[in-house]
Amino acid sequence: MLNIAQIGVGYWGPNLLRNLVANKSCRVKTAVDLSKERRDYVKSLYPAIQVSDEVNQVFQDTEIDGVVIATPVSTHFELALKALAAGKHILVEKPLATTVAQVEEIGKLSKEKNLVVMVGHTFLFNAAVRYVKKMIDSGELGDIRYIYSQRLNLGRIRSDVDALWNFAPHDISIIQYWLGDPQPLSVVRRGVAYIQKDIEDVVFMNIIYPNNIMANIHVSWLDPQRARSMTIVGSKKMVVYDDTAENKITIYDKGIDRKAVLGKNMDYDNPHFQTFDHRSGDVLLPKIDFKEPLKVEIEHFLDCIQNGTKCLTGVDHAKKVVQILSMT
Repeated sequence: MLNIAQIGVGYWGPNLLRNLVANKSCRVKTAVDLSKERRDYVKSLYPAIQVSDEVNQVFQDTEIDGVVIATPVSTHFELALKALAAGKHILVEKPLATTVAQVEEIGKLSKEKNLVVMVGHTFLFNAAVRYVKKMIDSGELGDIRYIYSQRLNLGRIRSDVDALWNFAPHDISIIQYWLGDPQPLSVVRRGVAYIQKDIEDVVFMNIIYPNNIMANIHVSWLDPQRARSMTIVGSKKMVVYDDTAENKITIYDKGIDRKAVLGKNMDYDNPHFQTFDHRSGDVLLPKIDFKEPLKVEIEHFLDCIQNGTKCLTGVDHAKKVVQILSMT
């Protein structure tokens, strides 16, 4: 059985800790947090877990095999390096680091130490996201034309990162996963800071990929409605993935194609010899067997450590996400 420690039990930390405790392949030995309130919270729910405010206790403990890092983004790089240097496998909340160079340094050390590095892009372990991936890979949607996403909310304004670095890693990670982790041709970002100086609350990001695929990402923590949706438009079918809806996937058998007229060959330069075929078929709501994505993520992390399984959200994937965030 693996011994795991968790550093950070703040906003997202309790969810990670709950799933770690529930997993039979590991034992949570230690939880570290600077806040006495958060340490007391852990102790009240999980008396068997040691609590501490000292991270070096984790790194010096030779019994600990892996470390889950759920701290502010600015601390990810330093803590990840210390954990790897101490011989610990790591699962780090998104993003893995704040620069490509930092991700590369983490990757280099992990290879030298032969240790697992995984970043918490939880949506890649979501059954609905994986369902769409299978549709894309099978060709059911046809050629992917464009993707757009909205991740919006009112509140929980952060000061350590802006709205893009807070929300967009999810959408970038999903889009990269769906498309096979391609290298973007261009990235354009437009954002405005309304509440805090130099921390943008609303951001629009446009990404152009090879094969004329366009992706547009809209993130905001100043929006009147909560939204977690992505639309994928293909040449054959279109899909809406709405994480807040009961039916998370809606498939539209719709599309518009150009075709020739009166048996003539298609001539794109002559509008008199072309017309458009509007297809409007069924709207499908597929049944998806849902399992908590974070539970699947934890299972994958432990499997990578125990069985050497290739990590779905390892250094290479994390590097692409940070690269796109940094290209703007």
